[in-house]
Amino acid sequence: MLLAGLVAVTMALSCGSNRNRGLDSQLWSVRMAESEMIRNPSLWMADFVTEKKWNYTQGLMGLAFLRLYETRPDERYFDYARGYADSLVDGEGNIWKYKMENFNIDQVNPGRMMFILYDRTADQRYERVINTLYEQLQNQPRIAEGGFWHKKVYPEQMWLDGLYMGSPFYAEYAKRYNHPDNFRDVVNQFLIVAAHTYDPATGLYRHAFDASRTMAWADSITGQAPHAWGRAMGWFSMGIVDVLDFLPEDQPGRDQLIEILGKMVKKLAEIQDPATGGWYQVLDRSGDEGNYIETSCTAMFAYSIFKGIRKGYLDRKYLAVAVKAYTGLLDNFIVTNDDGTVTMKNICGVAGLGGDPYRDGSYEYYIGEVIRDNDPKGVGPFILASLEYEMIQK
Repeated sequence: MLLAGLVAVTMALSCGSNRNRGLDSQLWSVRMAESEMIRNPSLWMADFVTEKKWNYTQGLMGLAFLRLYETRPDERYFDYARGYADSLVDGEGNIWKYKMENFNIDQVNPGRMMFILYDRTADQRYERVINTLYEQLQNQPRIAEGGFWHKKVYPEQMWLDGLYMGSPFYAEYAKRYNHPDNFRDVVNQFLIVAAHTYDPATGLYRHAFDASRTMAWADSITGQAPHAWGRAMGWFSMGIVDVLDFLPEDQPGRDQLIEILGKMVKKLAEIQDPATGGWYQVLDRSGDEGNYIETSCTAMFAYSIFKGIRKGYLDRKYLAVAVKAYTGLLDNFIVTNDDGTVTMKNICGVAGLGGDPYRDGSYEYYIGEVIRDNDPKGVGPFILASLEYEMIQK
């Protein structure tokens, strides 16, 4: 049965990829990576910036390129990621304009690249960065239950996004540097945020919660944000499947993370758009006027489901959900340009809560945020999802 199922999936994937392949027969992971290298000759340029910055988006892209390099050892991919690190890290291992006292958990995410760079080069600068980011987590402010604040400027708040930004790095550090006590802390980060953001009425997770219940966007009783934002849940799902790479199999709470993932994917299967295979920008208002299929969360969910099945966390029946999402991206939102590069459409540029100007977390806010082509928050997960899809084909 397993062999027959994989053969059927391989045929479906192959048919889907051929529909958009055009004259270029390369794998989609390669096609998108090559296109990004043309659009942004240096990785620091990704995310539509004009000045280099230590940021989670470039960290995500760097990790995607390094994962691609692991499967297709073209030195250009490694050098592209390393070039970003070397443009931000000086000879002493200090990070350009990084301030630990900001306690911005987003800035931990690029540390995941550093593990791979350090393994390959033994460059002590990279290990200095790794230790700096670990020190940040050791001092990161927490809510009373122990969950990390998202940023110092967002006191008492946990966002689903932050679980991807900090926890996989934290778990990998714990495994590499033999800090087994930290695994419990890693698991608790997920359990705390899941307990406080889950919406039993929809079976989805709200974007964030405010433990102080003082923010205008927060429910006065639950502290929850008003809606389930697609990409926030995408970050959350990717955080789970990536953290599980490092947790010991007998780690208490590990099974709870797998259960959370399974229930999330079950719900995603129920609300998946039948026409495109994608998921909406605001998941708890799927199909409503003004809402749209958002491709970064669609790529994130595809990645999480493919990987979850490959690693044995999810039932194989969800393979069809991931296939539908991935081929839907290829058929509807990946466009081949005249120069042979490919473009990814329908990516929400940014969404958050609070701040100045104030973001109220309303439905109108989420659907009104800018929509971009080739935003790294979509491109990075698409490359990662493509790599998982390619492994399924094999």
